[in-house]
Amino acid sequence: MRVWSVLLNSHAKTIEQKVMSVIQDSTKLVHLLQIHSFIIKTSLDRNNFIVAKLLRRIFSSSSSSSTELPYARSLFDAISLPDTFIWNTMIRAYLNSQNPNESLSLFVQMRLQQGIFVDSFSLSLVLQACGRSTDCSNGRTIHTQVLKLGFGCDLFIQTALIEMYAKFGHIDVAHNVFDEMTDPDLVSYNVLLAEYVRVGEISSAQELFDKMPDKDLVSWNTMIHGYASRGELGVAKKLFDRTCEKDVVSWSSIIAAYAKSRQSNEALRLFHEMQVANIVPDKITMVSVLCACGDVGALGMGKMVHECIERNRIEIDLKLGTALVDMYGKCGDIDSSMRVFNQMNKRDVFAWSAMIMGLANHGLGELALDHFSRMISEEIKPNDVTFIGVLSACSHIGLVDKGWIYFKSMNDGYGVTPKLEHYGCMVDILGRAGRLQEARELIRSMPIAPDAIAWRAFLGACRIYKNVELAEEATVNLLELEPHVDGNYVLLSNIYSQAKKWDKVVNIRRMMKDINIQKAPGSSSVEVDNAVHEFVAADKSHPQSVEIYQMLAEMSNRLKNTGYVPLTASVLQDFDEQEKEKALAVHSEKIAVAFALLSTAPRSPIRIVKNLRVCDDCHLAFKLISRIYDRKIVLRDRNRFHHFVGGSCSCKDYW
Repeated sequence: MRVWSVLLNSHAKTIEQKVMSVIQDSTKLVHLLQIHSFIIKTSLDRNNFIVAKLLRRIFSSSSSSSTELPYARSLFDAISLPDTFIWNTMIRAYLNSQNPNESLSLFVQMRLQQGIFVDSFSLSLVLQACGRSTDCSNGRTIHTQVLKLGFGCDLFIQTALIEMYAKFGHIDVAHNVFDEMTDPDLVSYNVLLAEYVRVGEISSAQELFDKMPDKDLVSWNTMIHGYASRGELGVAKKLFDRTCEKDVVSWSSIIAAYAKSRQSNEALRLFHEMQVANIVPDKITMVSVLCACGDVGALGMGKMVHECIERNRIEIDLKLGTALVDMYGKCGDIDSSMRVFNQMNKRDVFAWSAMIMGLANHGLGELALDHFSRMISEEIKPNDVTFIGVLSACSHIGLVDKGWIYFKSMNDGYGVTPKLEHYGCMVDILGRAGRLQEARELIRSMPIAPDAIAWRAFLGACRIYKNVELAEEATVNLLELEPHVDGNYVLLSNIYSQAKKWDKVVNIRRMMKDINIQKAPGSSSVEVDNAVHEFVAADKSHPQSVEIYQMLAEMSNRLKNTGYVPLTASVLQDFDEQEKEKALAVHSEKIAVAFALLSTAPRSPIRIVKNLRVCDDCHLAFKLISRIYDRKIVLRDRNRFHHFVGGSCSCKDYW
C-alpha cells in the first residue's frame, strides 16, 4: 500500500504536515480512501482542517460526484463539531452536483448549530442554491438574513443576489441590486450582463455593455453569444471581429450561429480559421461543425473533424456521438453512421432517433423499423422526432398499413400526441402509394388545422400521379398558408406542364412575376479534396468548365450507346424535343457527376447533394452512369438518399 508507506515513514515533517501533503498530491479516490483510513487510525479525524482538506480533495478527484459525494457525506456526518469551513465545503459540493435543495437543507441545519457562524461565502452559496432551485420564498428569506447579519454591502453577496433574482425572473430586482452597489466590479457587471442575455433582453445587455468601465473576454463572449443565439449574425460577427482576444468560447459561439442559420460553408470557413489560430476546439465547437458538414454533405470535412476529435482525445459523449451519427447519415455514409452508433456506450432517445432517421432517409426502412423495435426493447421512450423517422421509413418503402399502425400507436401506446409533422408524414405515405382520396380525407379530418407541410406532401403526390384537379385544390389551400413560397407555385406549374396545359403554366409564371416571386435555382454540390464545389444548370463558371463539358459529351455518348433515351417529359417547358434534350444534358447534378468523374480516383464513390428533388431523367442517367463507370453514386436530394450501384438504385424507383 503505497499511501500507507509514505505516511508511516515520515521523519522530516510532522504527521499532520505529511498527511496534508499526501492529500494534496492524491488524484484518485482509492488513495484518498486509504488516507481517510489512516486519519481515523491516528485520531487525526478530530482535526477539522485536515478533514476539510480531505473533503475538498475527494470532490476534485473525479469529474463525477456519483461515487464520492455519498462517501463524503458519510464522512461529514461523522464529524462531531464541523466548523464553518466544513459546512461551506459540503454546501458547495451539493451545489456543484446540481442538488441545490440539499444545499439549502444543509444551510438550514448549519444555522441551527450553536457556535457556528455563517460567513459571506456561506450566504453567497445558499443564494446560488435558491436561484438554481427557483425557490423565490427562501431566496427572499435569505436576503433578509443577509441584511440582518450586516452583509448587505458585501460585493460577493450582492453579485449572488443579482444572479438569484434574475434566475427567479425578476430581472428588474436584479438590476436594482446592481444599482445599489457602490463600486460594482467586473464580475458583477458580467453576471448581470449574462442574465440579460439569458432572458433575451439584448437591448438592456447592450446598454450595460456600453456602460462597462472595463470589459474582459467573458464580457465580449457574452454579447457575441447573445446576438448569435438570436440569429443576429451581422452584429455577432462585428463583435467577434472587434474582440482582440478570442478563446474557444468566442469561436464556438460564432460557428454555432452560422451553422444554426444554415450558412454552413461560412461555419466551416470559420472553423478553418480557428484551427489556423491554434485554438483547440471543444465538444460544443465540434457539434456545430458536424452540423454544418451534414447540412452541405461535406463528408471529407466531417471525417477530418472526427479524426480531430480522436486526436485531441475529446470524449464522445451522448451529444457529440449523436452529432457524428447524424453527420455521417446526412453525408451519405450510413455505414459509418451505424458504426459510430454501435460504438456508443450509452444511447438516449436523440441518438436512437438520429439513427432511425438516417436509415429511413437512405431507404433502409426495414432496418430503421428494426432499430425502433430495439429501442423499445431497451426501454427508451420514443419522442415526436423518433416517430417522424419511423413514419418516414414507412413512406420511403411504401408500408402504408404499417404506417397507420405506428401512427395510431403514438398516442395509444407511447403517450406522444401526433403533431402537424406526423400528419404530414401520413399524408406523404398515402400519397406516395397513390391513395390520394385517403390522403385528402386525412387532411380534412385532422384535429388541428393542416399546415403547409401536409398540403405540400399532398400536392407532391398529385404531381407523381398527375391528378390536376386535386392538385389545384391543394394549391389553393397551400397558397393561403404560404403565398410567397416559390416551390408551391413551381409544383403546380410542373403539374400543368405534365398535363401540357401550357396556358395555365403561363398564368402561374405571370402570377409569380406580378408578386415578385423568384424561383430558387436548382443546384448540386460535390466535395472534392475537402472543398465543396456547387453547380447550377448549364453552369460554366467553374475554372475547369472546358474539361467538365468534354466529360459531359463523353457521358452522353456512352449513355446513348447503352440504349439510354432522354426522358424529355422531365422538361416542364414548351420546348421542342431537341431543346429538351439539350436542357436535360446540363442539369446541375449531371455537371456535378461529370466534375466528380474528372476529379476523383477511379472506382471511388461519388457523393452529390441537390437542393431540389432529382428529376426522372437524371435518376435514370445516374443508374446507367454507375454501371458504365463502375462507380457508386450517392445522391442526396430534397426528399431522401439514392444509392446508385451497378445500374440500379436503392429506392427501387419508388420516391
